[in-house]
Amino acid sequence: MCEYCGCQSLAAIDELTREHDEVVRLISHLRPAHEAGDVPRMARVAREIAAVLGPHTRVEERGLFPAMAEDFPEQIAALEAEHRHVDDVPARAADGLTPGDPAWPDRLMEAVDMLRDHILKEQDGVFPAALATLSTEQWEAVDAVRDQEAGALPRPAG
Repeated sequence: MCEYCGCQSLAAIDELTREHDEVVRLISHLRPAHEAGDVPRMARVAREIAAVLGPHTRVEERGLFPAMAEDFPEQIAALEAEHRHVDDVPARAADGLTPGDPAWPDRLMEAVDMLRDHILKEQDGVFPAALATLSTEQWEAVDAVRDQEAGALPRPAG
């Protein structure tokens, strides 16, 4: 993932990147479960993904994206639309049950493939662009949203 531009030196971007890394790690558990036809395991992993994505998406959509929308309206709108799609499928397992729709496992795999591409867009495009364009006040607003959301991953000691 993105390490070349220095954007991870900002706490907000570092935390979003760590969440991306965790989601990618969790996605790696889905393919073997899918190949084995283990829908209950897929549902458990989907719940874990949804737990990370919930606060992560809110930080992006309430903090980072509004700060960038004026300069990049089409790109931000497209990313928000992708959020709706990729968040919906894992969330169907959020009630603790295995989704009863027989097409759900395949739809989940399609959604996480899109999610991986989405993560790359953010890490290789959005985060470096944010580093170059956001003001100190805008970063403080992103941090305020992060503080409200208290992400799914523990913050690094520092």
